[in-house]
Amino acid sequence: QVQLVESGGGLVQAGGSLRLSCAASGRTFNRYGWFRQAPGKEREFVSAITRTGDNTYYADSVKGRFTISRESAKNTVYLQMNSLKPEDTAVYYCAASVYTATTIPYDHWGQGTQVTVSS
Repeated sequence: QVQLVESGGGLVQAGGSLRLSCAASGRTFNRYGWFRQAPGKEREFVSAITRTGDNTYYADSVKGRFTISRESAKNTVYLQMNSLKPEDTAVYYCAASVYTATTIPYDHWGQGTQVTVSS
């Protein structure tokens, strides 16, 4: 059974850091992504990485603050979030796809983990 399980969310003060993890089981995917959804807002793209780690992508709002990485041996993807701002508060979702092409939507999603940044 294919499963994505996020962890690492929590409450942090502005300027602090958190590291989210997404453990994939059941298969290896070719592209992994992080999305977030704040209350009353649509889900938005945060970051993505290919299976090999050769290509990474970031939303402008997180460039220079967030870093995505992948540990193949554990089939796990991480999102290191530094210099957090209150506007980063959201539920963060991990997503995965068997396709590398970024134009193809993700077809597997995790349950989400809450990140709250206090001012």
